[in-house]
Amino acid sequence: MSRDSTDEIAAAWAQELPGVVGEELELAKRAARLAAILGDKVNAELARLGLTKAEYEILAVLRASGSPYRLRPSDLATRLMLSSGGTSNLVRRLTEAKLLDREADPADARSSWVRLTKTGVRLSEEAVRAATTAQATALAAVPEPDRKAAIAALRQVLLALGDRP
Repeated sequence: MSRDSTDEIAAAWAQELPGVVGEELELAKRAARLAAILGDKVNAELARLGLTKAEYEILAVLRASGSPYRLRPSDLATRLMLSSGGTSNLVRRLTEAKLLDREADPADARSSWVRLTKTGVRLSEEAVRAATTAQATALAAVPEPDRKAAIAALRQVLLALGDRP
């Protein structure tokens, strides 16, 4: 196996501060590098579709919610770990682009729903397919047992850190 830049960084710290910097640096660097590699591939596909990553996330969460593809803005913010202001700006842009509609909640005058339009459903599905294909293409060289082991190991690490499954 060839050494990558993370190996070189870890080796340098092992020499400079033995016993101080170790697995935590390697895990963080490798996870960040994987996210960057996959993210770059996905972002290129999203740009081709005229979407930012944040816009894609809104569309994808709404599409995954099932018919009628709607959620409250507060639920979107919670699921995407966005501020209410950030969610509001994204919803406004996507509404202006005719990908979302806002609907008043007849049961609660203080609340509203955000719903995918027909165009939003089509674009969200196209974007999810494009993003998934980009990631699958990037990971094609990784044997399936290694992918499954990485998924299981990262899930366990995140659970141990208090993340929810």
